[in-house]
Amino acid sequence: MVKLTDTHIHLYAEEFEPDRDILIQQAIDGGVTRFFMPNIDEQSIAKMYALAAQYPRNCFPMIGLHPCSVKADYKEKLSFIESQLSKNKYYGIGETGIDLYWDTTFAREQEFVLRRQAEWAVDLNLPLVIHSRNSFKEVYNLLAAFKNSSHPHAVNLKGVFHCFTGTAEDAEKIRDLGFCLGIGGVVTFKNSGLDKTLQQLTPDCIILETDAPYLAPAPHRGKRNEPLYLKNIAQKVADIYNCSMEEITRITSRNADHLFNTVTL
Repeated sequence: MVKLTDTHIHLYAEEFEPDRDILIQQAIDGGVTRFFMPNIDEQSIAKMYALAAQYPRNCFPMIGLHPCSVKADYKEKLSFIESQLSKNKYYGIGETGIDLYWDTTFAREQEFVLRRQAEWAVDLNLPLVIHSRNSFKEVYNLLAAFKNSSHPHAVNLKGVFHCFTGTAEDAEKIRDLGFCLGIGGVVTFKNSGLDKTLQQLTPDCIILETDAPYLAPAPHRGKRNEPLYLKNIAQKVADIYNCSMEEITRITSRNADHLFNTVTL
């Protein structure tokens, strides 16, 4: 039986220190069996490695530098992250992108870091995991330009716009770029409008995520997000498409397999 796949979860986060193993086992028992973990910076790598080693059939690491971690020392951080590429098996590059919500001081540097990680992604044939808070236009234009550049294999660029909350027009641009939409807890928020956007799309480009411990879905909004809450998100998406939970599980897990080059367990 196909199980749910969480394509974006920070299981190594300190918020899970008190009960991490319990939460993971609860999720597995409840039908959420795969967790793709995006990296943040040099500090999160060791904890991510440890989880992947402890749960080799369930926890899958990705490697990258988060845009909010791009500061004055970004070159040193990026160089260290790059040095890790050959030290483990990774399933994606990220999370990376541009964040213009918290601070725009290093916006230009964030663009450089994103472009560099796009190069890693195509060189290693891995998906790129995109964070694009208040920056959809900037991220899209950069990726579209890169995909049409002379860089070897650039045309093969693929990935996911994590935590998608945009319009149907944004979604079509993402699909045309060859990327998926990462749908998380926001879809359950009463006035998000994301449900109406998804109604204009087919689910073949959708993958599910929690972004736990952040962005907990209703009815847990405002609390710590947990792995098992992916079922709340999946049920909402199933309701939007007027299909069964089993069908949306099958579709989104298949989409995740295609993106991450994995096989459903």
